[in-house]
Amino acid sequence: MKARYTLTLWLLLTAGAFSYASSPNLRESLDEYFATCRLDCSARGEICRIENLSIDDENRVVRIFTNETFGVQPFTREKVQGIYADLRALLPESYKNYRLMVFARRILIDELVPFGPGTESESLRRWNDINHRGYAWVSPLDRRYPVGEGLQDRHISLWASHGRYYSQSDGKWMWQRPNLFCTNEDLFSQTFVVPLLIPMLENAGAVVFTPRERDWQRHEAIVDNDTPDDGGHYAETTGRAHWQQGDTGFAHVKAVYTNFNNPFTDGTYRMVETQPRRATPSTAIWTPALPAEGRYAVYVSYATLPTSVPDATYTVRHRGIDTRFRVNQQMGGATWVYLGTFDFATDDPANNCVRLSNHSNYRGHVTADGVRFGGGMGNIARGDSINLATSGMPRCLEGARYAAQWAGMPTWVYANKGGSNDYGEDINVRSHMTNHLAGGSAYVPGDSGLHVPIELSLAFHTDAGYTTDSTTIGSLAVYTTDFNDGRTQAGLSRLCSRDVADMVMQQVQADLSTIYGPWTRRQTWDRNYSETREPVVPAIILEMLSHQNFYDLRLAHDPTFKFTLARAIYKAVLRYIHAAHGEDEPIVQPLPITAPAATVYPRDARIDITWQPVSDPLEATARPTEYIVYHAIGDGGFDNGTVAREPRMRINDAARGVLHRFRIAAVNAGGSSMLSEEVCAFIASAQAPTMLIVDAFDRLAGPQPVESATQLGFDLGSDPGVPLDCSPAYCGRQ
Repeated sequence: MKARYTLTLWLLLTAGAFSYASSPNLRESLDEYFATCRLDCSARGEICRIENLSIDDENRVVRIFTNETFGVQPFTREKVQGIYADLRALLPESYKNYRLMVFARRILIDELVPFGPGTESESLRRWNDINHRGYAWVSPLDRRYPVGEGLQDRHISLWASHGRYYSQSDGKWMWQRPNLFCTNEDLFSQTFVVPLLIPMLENAGAVVFTPRERDWQRHEAIVDNDTPDDGGHYAETTGRAHWQQGDTGFAHVKAVYTNFNNPFTDGTYRMVETQPRRATPSTAIWTPALPAEGRYAVYVSYATLPTSVPDATYTVRHRGIDTRFRVNQQMGGATWVYLGTFDFATDDPANNCVRLSNHSNYRGHVTADGVRFGGGMGNIARGDSINLATSGMPRCLEGARYAAQWAGMPTWVYANKGGSNDYGEDINVRSHMTNHLAGGSAYVPGDSGLHVPIELSLAFHTDAGYTTDSTTIGSLAVYTTDFNDGRTQAGLSRLCSRDVADMVMQQVQADLSTIYGPWTRRQTWDRNYSETREPVVPAIILEMLSHQNFYDLRLAHDPTFKFTLARAIYKAVLRYIHAAHGEDEPIVQPLPITAPAATVYPRDARIDITWQPVSDPLEATARPTEYIVYHAIGDGGFDNGTVAREPRMRINDAARGVLHRFRIAAVNAGGSSMLSEEVCAFIASAQAPTMLIVDAFDRLAGPQPVESATQLGFDLGSDPGVPLDCSPAYCGRQ
């Protein structure tokens, strides 16, 4: 591709050599125009300039080739028209009727407008008739709200920067980025992506895959058919169809895995023919022996066979509550498949387990393999034979390279440099994992892969540089066009990645500037980065801000800022996917409700729950149309919710002597808001006095900033701040 562009450029330059030589004043005028361009998005000291000028008299075309700096700015149709008008005014009279073309290096600036309206690449920037048809990889069956105007059944791969890795040159485990201001990029980027951005996308109906471990739970329990009484208990029940032994599958037979060990080739799986729902089912049941009660992510695994069905039904029973999922076993076999994160108890096995039924609307087979509860500790050992060791940290803090090996990925995915350079392999593995999962789907046509219809790849970092004055750095985006002949696997122009980058940057700048004051939109780079080059679907890197810059972190340690930034990214992704599929403008999910309250009427054993919706001044569509009230009784789990049409709900005949807990979400056709905080009620006897409990705690904050003539930083000892929930953001006092 580079050779093609070089030849094209040579032809253009030689074609215009004579005319250019006769117009030195034109070059001087144009040079001055570009030299005086000042781009708000450009780094300090960068200037725009012309690299080449070509005047083609035969075809009556003036071509101006600018440097990369000119192309890093956002372009709109109006801006492009204005640039052409300004430049045309500088042309001598003899060239007034020539066609004018301006290139940012090799790309026509008309093409840099999102979706390039009216350009040659416009038809290659949308999926058009390319779409996944059929069931999603995972579908929540007990969802009480619609997502038809959100991201229903869209599959997205995203990750939060780096992670702990083994350095062969240093002979030890270490962070990929240095500690600064009490954090580092490996830790800090997670605090936006895991608790906020991923749930927002999922609440809109998306299926989100992340190559790094997403569960911050350090405990782990694994239940598998090959070791039925290790880590818990595996059991089967037999209906009309009998379970049969399958071939190669998962087994947890090692405490520590070394390079090239694959746990998904160490065991077997089980299989059973499907049967109609009216018949007695055959089931597999995984009951974990959890080391402590708490919240655990649930991952299932299975084998994908030629006869697999798309509607295997898993039921997660968590503290006595059943939540069901439909899993499309025709894709994503022989790896961990995330269902959700739930509260589990340790003293009631029958009410804390996972069940798989062979009920199906299709003839074929359901397969069963291991089930994993919790993120766990890293179990991939690295180093030489003498110094072989694991990281000693929770898996969620490690790089994706190790999570990929634990997830059964082929060696070319995670050991993509032969196992000799974990740093480089971790950078590549996130894209390779995405490609392997998506291979064979509508968006990544081909014969290999797991057929998961991933259509977008997003990498989030916080490494945007620093300033020497009291200003913020802002956000920067990266995409890659000069690879694979400028196309994705499905044949789209790689300029579609520029469209993603532009829409994300525009939304982030608009939302943050409205709420927090001017937020800098920095460059949109077309660069050769692994995380934007290697994915075979549209892909970007977003440097959300800079963890290296004190003034960025003063904002970014604030949980409310994290929420606003994550919501801006979610909205941009929502709008991009709708536009890429030629769909109508989407509906944005509502903001979380406020002021939840519960009033008890002991005589009637009644509880009235009330709350207030929150309007979104930034989004006209983000209005709630309904609400979902989630209810937990005593030590039981939260149920799957009850729909409320108004911001109130009455619970009649409420049980006495137990604590009733409620969480509320606002919903609309675009999805669900984040959950409210808990509000609780307790009904004693009818004669007991009434007690009013007021939650007056309303503080969320980052750590105490320190700013003086000699020091900048954060004082964790004085005030570590109050996170939205738990947080792995800090590396310690510094």
